[in-house]
Amino acid sequence: MIFKVFYQDSAMEAPVREKTKVLYVEGESERDIRTKLSPFHYNIEFIQELAGAHLEYEKQSENFKVTEYA
Repeated sequence: MIFKVFYQDSAMEAPVREKTKVLYVEGESERDIRTKLSPFHYNIEFIQELAGAHLEYEKQSENFKVTEYA
């Protein structure tokens, strides 16, 4: 499954909407995604599973790139 992750670079700073970034990550579940991203100390705001028409729509974006994490 592919998930869209909304995050801030640092968990130590207060979230600011204008600084929110997005990652596309493949994983088994939301928990799996959080585990994969935990070494980076991101302030994860929201994780959204992408499927069906929504996934196809996101794939059309020029910023769509699935990031690989082991």
